[in-house]
Amino acid sequence: MSAGILRALVQLFAIIAGGNKSSGREIVALFLRQQLNKELVNHYLAMFDELAEKHHTHKQNGKEVSEKRTSLNSVKVLRICDQINDELAQKEKLFVLLRLLEFVNAFDNHHTQEWTFVSTVSEAFNVEEEDFANLSIFVSSNVELLPELDSFLIANGDVHDEAEIKRKLHCEGLKGQLLFLRIQSENLFFVRYFGTEALQLNGQAFNNERAYVLSQGASIRGPKTGTIFYSDVLHQFLDSYGDIKIVYRAENISYYFPHNSKQALHQLNIIEESGSIIGIMGGSGAGKSTLLNVLNGNMPPTYGTVTINGYNIHNEAEKIEGVLGYVAQDDSLIEELTVFQNLYYNAKLCFASKTEDEINALVNETLKSIGLYETKELKVGSVLEKTISGGQRKRLNIALELIREPSVLFVDEPTSGLSSRDSENIMDLLKELTLRGKLVFVVIHQPSSDIFKMFDKLFILDQGGFPIYYGNPVESILHFKRLVNHVNHNDSECSHCGNVNPEQIFNIIESKVVDEYGNLTEHRKITPQEWNNFFNVIIGNHIKVKDKVLDTPQSAFSLPSRFFQALVYTVRDVRSKLSNRQYMLVNFLEAPVLALVLTLFIKFYPPVGAGSSGYTFFENLNIPQYFFISVIVSLFLGLTVSAEEIIRDQKILKREKYLNLSRGSYLFSKIG
Repeated sequence: MSAGILRALVQLFAIIAGGNKSSGREIVALFLRQQLNKELVNHYLAMFDELAEKHHTHKQNGKEVSEKRTSLNSVKVLRICDQINDELAQKEKLFVLLRLLEFVNAFDNHHTQEWTFVSTVSEAFNVEEEDFANLSIFVSSNVELLPELDSFLIANGDVHDEAEIKRKLHCEGLKGQLLFLRIQSENLFFVRYFGTEALQLNGQAFNNERAYVLSQGASIRGPKTGTIFYSDVLHQFLDSYGDIKIVYRAENISYYFPHNSKQALHQLNIIEESGSIIGIMGGSGAGKSTLLNVLNGNMPPTYGTVTINGYNIHNEAEKIEGVLGYVAQDDSLIEELTVFQNLYYNAKLCFASKTEDEINALVNETLKSIGLYETKELKVGSVLEKTISGGQRKRLNIALELIREPSVLFVDEPTSGLSSRDSENIMDLLKELTLRGKLVFVVIHQPSSDIFKMFDKLFILDQGGFPIYYGNPVESILHFKRLVNHVNHNDSECSHCGNVNPEQIFNIIESKVVDEYGNLTEHRKITPQEWNNFFNVIIGNHIKVKDKVLDTPQSAFSLPSRFFQALVYTVRDVRSKLSNRQYMLVNFLEAPVLALVLTLFIKFYPPVGAGSSGYTFFENLNIPQYFFISVIVSLFLGLTVSAEEIIRDQKILKREKYLNLSRGSYLFSKIG
């Protein structure tokens, strides 16, 4: 936050404080302490005192002067809000509005004027009326007074609590109540605590009855209280959204490589429901990609079953057509086409029931949602001749699957080779899918703290395909610290900044034995088999299978006819060829050059002295050889071009496998 915007906020607090300077100073101090160090807090508090004194309207000023001062302050409020609008995101503005509401609510004798100022700020911030009303209730009400609204959730230790509210979350051992508010437009959560027990939010003391932001990856803990995770709160709200719930089960999965019978994955279980994003982590050679290929149906497991709502994805694929989606680590784009054309032809193959206008509208909407609309006319380009950036290529790869909205999406290394900013943008995009009821599995390598906290669950594999953890990401750090009796095994996050360091996990897992000279050896302190034994005892044996009667998963995907598929393939290939000048030049020149070489080799010369008057076609003895070689060359040209195309399209075909398209239509278009 810039100095200018912070000064504007302090001025806003000072104007609204009016004659209640002392009552609101504590709230301003708390707000500043969350943003700044002690020296700057004192600086801005002094600024607040000065501005509050300046804007204070004394009683002896008279009614006319007071009204004039109020009018001037309203103009100042609007001017400051305009400045804030230019710099803060909507989530940050909601946080500021919450603090202003707390600010006014803290006054013993707040007047209509203060509430009018706050209402003006809300309108200037473009906050919806419903959100403003919920924030006002959240700040001013006790739990007993809350209405039965969809936006509120109560967590307590008593499952039989009689509070009149729709959503409740049981937390074993909690003495008191936690109140959660969801601002659905921004997917933002706030939390308040009503109780006497010492709780911690992300390792920091929970100030009783003060509102806090519940960010992604957050956790609430107490000495005698079961942990409440951000994902627990999110899923309570997501349960009522979406048409058909997805339950994904991988039960008793083991996998052996076919060529050498070596075990690549040891027995594991994964049971997840829609609305979650699952991270899969592990060192090099741990089997992450193998696990993903088993889970997404590319490779059948040697033992065990993988089901979606009871349907086996390997044996009953036709019953869940369009439900699965896969984004490979490598690009599966047609480099000669534009961003728009890549997405357009993919949509044509996915939605036979949509009109041309509907497909164009869908493609444009998808491009806008992933931030690629401005680059839609740019050619994708090759690795050697880049046109769009690496982050844009990743987003386009994901968009090819997003456009048909599969219920379960598998993504392999989406952040590989990207900057930290691009990585967060990609993960934000995947996280938004879960808010629409999708289930996402992501293989990730060295995530940042923010990305790590985005996951609802984390699955960790050790060398040889041994599962060693399955649960909350932040809790994983505590899990491994406790197993090795780490000194600060109760600390998962930095006490100052709240960041977590995922590298701690692998530092513990792969820690080496030290020899008598203090040098690290090649031997690990704890082998993968031993970590797996800990996992089976502590976690693996306690994974619960929820038996439910579930509906058949459905998708908006509609398969076009084989003829139409062949037509789309042909048009797509022709457009990609026409835009590739090098390809066109080579293929247009290849046939004439070969013909010229052929004529030079089989040209017929009449015998010298035979009395011939010149060349005649009838006397050419090389005609049969010419026709034979011409046919061979023609076949050679056609086959090499088609074979080259098919080999080059292997990555695209791997992605389109999940669309269950006709392979015959594809081959027919290539031969044609």
